[in-house]
Amino acid sequence: MNVRDLIPWGRDTSSNQAPAAYREEDRSPFLSLHREVNRLFDDVFRSFDRNLPAFDSLASFGRGWPSVEISETEKEIRITAEVPGLEEKDIELVLDDGVLTLRGEKRSETEDKEKQFSERFYGRFERRIPVGSEIVEDKIDARFRNGVLSLVLPKTEKAQSQVKRIAIKS
Repeated sequence: MNVRDLIPWGRDTSSNQAPAAYREEDRSPFLSLHREVNRLFDDVFRSFDRNLPAFDSLASFGRGWPSVEISETEKEIRITAEVPGLEEKDIELVLDDGVLTLRGEKRSETEDKEKQFSERFYGRFERRIPVGSEIVEDKIDARFRNGVLSLVLPKTEKAQSQVKRIAIKS
């Protein structure tokens, strides 16, 4: 016994009739091919609408790039952003009204006319991170090394004094 004999929707090769489980359009090889090609294109392009922003913003890396890690203590906020392939001059940091804006541009400067295909990404990106207005702006420390941007935003004395611990009762 063959495993195909156990599948109820398999084609019966001994007769010219298709099983009753098949619809009329399944018998046409052109319609089957058309449906299969559509399925393949859907599978390939399914995530593009989630990863590509609106065309008017031209932020080609998507909403979640660069990857950002944020941690907060009583005294400071630490932000780490992974921006591989960029240099310090390609990144701009702006703190305005309690929102830290990280923006930049990655350029592709390859002049090879022989290439038929390239998977390098280039374009502009922007991330806005709300950090609050209780930041000591003069003491913000930003460092860039090996494609990793690290920021330390110290909180004001007022913000540190407003932190209240809440006891958890069992």
